[in-house]
Amino acid sequence: MPRGRPRKNPDAAPAPKKTTKTGKSKAATATLGFEQQMFLAADKLRKNLEPSDYKHVALGLIFLRYISTAFEARHAELMLDDPAAAEDPDEYLAENIFWVPETARWSHLRDNARSSSIGKLIDEAMLAIEKANPEQLKGVLPNNYGRPALDSVMLGELIDLISDIGMGDTDDKARDVLGRVYEYFLGGFAGAEGKRGGEFYTPSSVVRTLVSMLEPYKGRVYDPCCGSGGMFVQSERFVETRGGKLGDIAIYGQESNHTTWRLARMNLAVRGIGADIRWNNEGSFLRDELKDLRFDYILANPPFNISDWWNASLEEDPRWQYGKPPAGNANYAWLQHILWHLAPDGTAGVVLANGSMSSNQNSEGEIRRRMVEADVVDCMVALPGQLFYSTQIPACLWFLTRTKAQKGWRDRRGEILFIDARKLGKLVDRTRRELTDEDVARIADTYHAWRGEKGAGTYEDSPGFCKSATLDEVEQHSFVLTPGRYVGAEEAEEDNVPFTERFAALEKTLKEQFAQGEELNAKITTSLKLIVQKESA
Repeated sequence: MPRGRPRKNPDAAPAPKKTTKTGKSKAATATLGFEQQMFLAADKLRKNLEPSDYKHVALGLIFLRYISTAFEARHAELMLDDPAAAEDPDEYLAENIFWVPETARWSHLRDNARSSSIGKLIDEAMLAIEKANPEQLKGVLPNNYGRPALDSVMLGELIDLISDIGMGDTDDKARDVLGRVYEYFLGGFAGAEGKRGGEFYTPSSVVRTLVSMLEPYKGRVYDPCCGSGGMFVQSERFVETRGGKLGDIAIYGQESNHTTWRLARMNLAVRGIGADIRWNNEGSFLRDELKDLRFDYILANPPFNISDWWNASLEEDPRWQYGKPPAGNANYAWLQHILWHLAPDGTAGVVLANGSMSSNQNSEGEIRRRMVEADVVDCMVALPGQLFYSTQIPACLWFLTRTKAQKGWRDRRGEILFIDARKLGKLVDRTRRELTDEDVARIADTYHAWRGEKGAGTYEDSPGFCKSATLDEVEQHSFVLTPGRYVGAEEAEEDNVPFTERFAALEKTLKEQFAQGEELNAKITTSLKLIVQKESA
């Protein structure tokens, strides 16, 4: 029997996990912001290593500790009940826990953290885990810790640091904490790598917006360019926070970068999420691994405006239902690929560059017109700038659907919702902005009310923020889908101060500014005269 976390039926929920009671960890329980402190401490240890290299070192060890934590908690439980069963791999498989050989367990590595051969021991541990769980982990784990470029002292300190992550009272809590650390580290390394890092990571606030709007409760979820798997993690988290359980959604994805695919597989395993994630270096256009499947929810952040995607074999591809996309830009190829994979009642959220909403180059304007006339565009959201690590190009969200007459919602046929969220978000540093929880809720609540969801309240247009437009109105704007064209200007706040008082105050301020200007001019004139006198002397 294969070991690890496979599910024979990916649409079925896994067996329920048992909650084990263990003693409190000696390490401090996690507190708000500890992920950042942990990342900063780990980042100091990398010294001259490039972030793109070091991220695999750190994330691999966090993953190793995660699976060891899950394994050792179950092992301790079995030792109390049935010591013989504690060494039976099938006992762990039944609980969706990876089998971890003795020499690969975190306790063994922690005890040998100061050994000069720690890199070799880590490599052996990774290979042993892959061998024990081939169906899920073959070719996934990093195993080059023993190379000369990695200082053994640094590795030992990193193991000590990861050993100190606060665990909480239960093994489930421990795994959640490690999952939080892993997710924060992904974002931290994406920021440290800049443009290259952003290629594998979608900012958390953008993912939360997509997930909050689509609400993937049950069914199949798909990402054709899944990066490190953040869309899936947030989708599962959404289900759990709404009272669902792990396995209510079946996850599918594809990724063309092998290194990023490995990150995604580890990211999902850290969260205990089963998924069918395919890799090939040709990508979703040339080699669609899941071409016969249709999905209830699709979430995607494709690379913006890629120009080297075309191949002659795509000329008559059936996915181009609304027109052949231009060879010099894949934006409308992604949109049509995603529509092709939507189930009859499915919905999709896609992140694209702002230019996709208005471009008329080559065939893009014509494809957009056909999509609007086919009524597959449900909602458009203009995002604030500076959200992404990888680009300063302004971005937007496209929400697509196969039908706007879904059961339980109002009939939205012939309408598109436009949301202008460009003024939302807050700066977290000099170059990057994030949408707050309140921002995400405002955007999502507006969409839900517009769709007519039960309990979502009554939708109303809000000047400067949202507008429900008819397809005739969109046609009048030449099928340009930029929200700013539709939402209008924000209403000015009512001012109850009488005009005469406001005018008097403005007049006083203006007189003061004139006086200051005259005083400044006099000083400048005096200074110039002194300079002329000095030069003449």
